[in-house]
Amino acid sequence: MEFFGYKNNELHCEDVSLAELHEEFGSPLYVYSRSQLVSNYQAIDGVLADLEHVTCYALKANANHYLLKVLAERGAGADVVSGGELYLALKAGFPPEKIMFAGVGKREDEIEYALKEDIFCLNAESEQELQLISLAALRLQKKARVALRINPDIDAESHPYISTGLKQHKFGIPADRAMKAFQFAASLSNLEVSGVHIHIGSQITKIEPFVAAASFLVRFVQELRQQGIPITHVDIGGGFGTRYVNALSHEGLPVETGDQEEVQSPGESLGAMASALKETGCSVWLEPGRAIIADAGALLTRVLYVKENGAKKFVIVDAGMNDLLRPSLYNAYHQIVPVKIETYEHERVDVVGPVCETGDFFARDRLVSKLKPHELLAVLTTGAYGFVNTSNYNARPRPAEILVNGDRVRVIRPRQTLEEL
Repeated sequence: MEFFGYKNNELHCEDVSLAELHEEFGSPLYVYSRSQLVSNYQAIDGVLADLEHVTCYALKANANHYLLKVLAERGAGADVVSGGELYLALKAGFPPEKIMFAGVGKREDEIEYALKEDIFCLNAESEQELQLISLAALRLQKKARVALRINPDIDAESHPYISTGLKQHKFGIPADRAMKAFQFAASLSNLEVSGVHIHIGSQITKIEPFVAAASFLVRFVQELRQQGIPITHVDIGGGFGTRYVNALSHEGLPVETGDQEEVQSPGESLGAMASALKETGCSVWLEPGRAIIADAGALLTRVLYVKENGAKKFVIVDAGMNDLLRPSLYNAYHQIVPVKIETYEHERVDVVGPVCETGDFFARDRLVSKLKPHELLAVLTTGAYGFVNTSNYNARPRPAEILVNGDRVRVIRPRQTLEEL
C-alpha cells in the first residue's frame, strides 16, 4: 500500500489524514487513493508493452463511476459480466472495442445489448450460449464476435469459492470437449470465432498455475489452427494475488505470522507467461480487477464498545458485514490498524460488527493494537469486493465513498440516507 502510510503516527491516504476525513464524513467510510489506482494499472499494463495487448479492468471488483473514469482515461479496457456492468462501462467512457463480456449466465437481452453496442467480444461458456448468441445476431443482422471460455482443469491453489478452473466448477467448457465446441461455433454462420478465454481463479499467489495456463493456451491455439479455426486473440483472465497480511508496516503494529504466503506480483506472473503468450501469435487480453483496486482502498470504522465475556474480548465497531462481506463470506483476512497509533500494546480480540449475525466479524482471535471506545480503525486492502458487495441488511444505509488525489478530496458516492432505504 504505497499511498497509505503513517505520518507522525497518524494514518494518511496520500496527503490527507484519515482522521480528518472521518471528522468530515463519518463512518463507515470507504477511502480510495487515486495515485495507487493509477500506479497499479500502469504496473500491470506495462509488463506486456512488447506484445499487442489490452488490459481490461474487471468491473466486478469495484464499479464506482469515478474510479472507472480514471481507468478509462488511461486507456484501459473493461471486463463486464452483466448488462448493468456494460452500461456502467460505456457510461464511464470505455470504448466498445475494448470491452469484453464474460459470465456463465448471460440473459438474451444482455446479449442483444452487447451486440447492439458492438463490443469487442462475448466470451461464451457453453454450446447453448453459442446458439443463443447466434440467434440474437441473426435477428439483429449482425455477426457476433465470440471467444470460448475453456476450463483447463488447472488448480489455482486459491480459496475454493474463488477458484474457477477445475472440472467441478460451473465455469467454461471442459478441455476435453473444447475442440468440438469450437467446431460447432465455427459452423454457425452468424458467429465470428476469434478467441480463446481461460480464467482459473482469483487471488492466485503463485506463478506456477499461470505458467500452466499459458502453456495450455499455446498448445490449444496450435490445435485450433490445425483444424482450420483462425484464432486472433487469447484472453488469459485475471486472478493476480494481492498482499493482505502485513499490508502496512509500523513499529507499533503487530506483525502477523503463521498462515502467510509470498505473494507474487502481477508483473512477476505476467513476466513468467510472456514468452508463451508471444508464441500464440495472438493479441493478448487480460482481466485484472483485485490487483488494480484492492490496495487502493481502506474502510474506516469507529470502535463503539469493548466487551469481555470471560472467554473472549470483543471490539465492536460501527461497520458490519453489510459494509464489508469478505470476512463473513470467505473468512477472508484484512489487516486492521488504528488510524492513530497511541500505544504499542497489543491484545488478542475478535473485531465484530453490529449486525445481528454471529458471522458478522472482521477478525477472529486477532492480535491488534490495544483499543478503546471511539477510536478509529482502518480495515485495509478493501478496494476490491468491498462496496460492490454492500447491502441494506438490518436496514443499514450503505457507506459513503471518498477519492483522494494528493491533498484533494472528492465524494464519489454520498452516504445513503434513511429516506433512501
